[in-house]
Amino acid sequence: MAVSYKYWDDCVDPHDLEELWSSPYVAAEWLDVGETKGQKVHLSRDPDGNAYLTQTEMKAVAEIIIRRHFGSQIDPDMICAIADLQSDRQPLATRYDKKAKSTSVGIMQLFPKTADWLACDLGYHSYDVQGDHDLLFKPFVNVYFGAAYLKWLAKFENKERSEEFIIRAYKGGTKKATHKSTLPYWQRYRLVKESLPSRKSFEGHPSPIHGSASKTHHAAPSAPSHNAGHHVYWDVRASPEDMEEMWNRHDVSKEWTKTGEKKGKVRFSIDEKKRPYLSRVELKAVADIILTKHFSTKPIKPSVLCALAEVISLRFLNGVGPRAGIMGIDYSTASWLYNEMGFRAYNPNQGDDLCKPFFSMYFGAAYLVWLAEYEGSSRTPEFVVQAYILGPKNVNPQDSGPQWLKFEQALSHYEDVKKFREYVKKLGTEKMGGMGVDLRSGVCRGGKRGKKGVGCREGGSRKMKMGFFFFFLSSSSSFSSFFLGCRGGGRRTWVVFFYI
Repeated sequence: MAVSYKYWDDCVDPHDLEELWSSPYVAAEWLDVGETKGQKVHLSRDPDGNAYLTQTEMKAVAEIIIRRHFGSQIDPDMICAIADLQSDRQPLATRYDKKAKSTSVGIMQLFPKTADWLACDLGYHSYDVQGDHDLLFKPFVNVYFGAAYLKWLAKFENKERSEEFIIRAYKGGTKKATHKSTLPYWQRYRLVKESLPSRKSFEGHPSPIHGSASKTHHAAPSAPSHNAGHHVYWDVRASPEDMEEMWNRHDVSKEWTKTGEKKGKVRFSIDEKKRPYLSRVELKAVADIILTKHFSTKPIKPSVLCALAEVISLRFLNGVGPRAGIMGIDYSTASWLYNEMGFRAYNPNQGDDLCKPFFSMYFGAAYLVWLAEYEGSSRTPEFVVQAYILGPKNVNPQDSGPQWLKFEQALSHYEDVKKFREYVKKLGTEKMGGMGVDLRSGVCRGGKRGKKGVGCREGGSRKMKMGFFFFFLSSSSSFSSFFLGCRGGGRRTWVVFFYI
């Protein structure tokens, strides 16, 4: 049976309709044509009788979907312009593609197999379309998967792509993104986008997928606000058990009570752009709870997780740019940690789960644990921090780089950096099994030579150039010795030995 919609109520959920009414632009437009809140709202019709969304309605749907699921990482005008070109904003539009041997559907003209792939492989499960592709005719569902596909194109092959690449790839596929056949589509897209009302400019940004987030990349959220009409609630993004843990913390309870929050209805703070974020008190509490419950045997400090969250996401609930959530862990990484590495306290059923504070913090901590033993070697804090931010294969072991400086700056909000450096030095010494070699400072500490003792020939404390380690193992019937040699600043060679 063919899908048919007469009213908005036929193709959106009640809470979606309520949110459309909450838009002053949509409400004004609907009231002007005689619609009444609480009654069914008619879809507009073109002269041929086809249902379509007005530009105001289209912009509102795009903004709602992006705010809910993509953390303002995508330009709503990009969605609107594509919808204009692909379907004339008609939710019931279809087009058969002879080459693909498939029919694209809905406002964004998606292939059902594309939506299935986004759901199965990339974790976009907010709308379950598998087995019921008719759902793709619904505006909110279609725009959701269209936006997900645009986000994927924006980081195709792990490269940040330009707006032109994204649009041309959306039209003809990634292989045709630079082919002459997609150039006319890009030119039409630019004209349509420029003609949209209240168009936002993204000039100066390589990709509008990351545009709005990039503007505030170096600025922390402003003073807390709880602007009516844009509430995002903790209770929706955290389990009752986790919320109880939060309320049980005196500093959190005090902060929430001061802003008028009540159990069962706790709002996130929002910045001037209506983006929800965690306060530092809330962030520290989430880190403390996760580490206490799930990583109590691991030497991870809450302040380290908090500092990484500051650098990665600026504490924004939905993340910044392509990195989701407060800890920037994507769905594929979380799934791998869950399925392959055994971190199963939280089950990431869909990509949106990583925009929940406890989910993101848990898998951020799990990833940190994995990085600490990357490729079977105990890693320094500098390596772990840089690997978390850049990826382990992009770390230069000879240079701590600007990422470490940013990390220390963020860390200063949560603990004394000088004390943290002392803690790092202590970790370095302990990792050598008590042999007296401080990996952080490069000092060989002198000691009395003896059984089960630590010694440094010629005694005293000598500076060593690290990175020239060589190991010797020898054994006899009476004892085994483990020697660590390192080249000194001059010609002398200092040897640390440990009797077993």
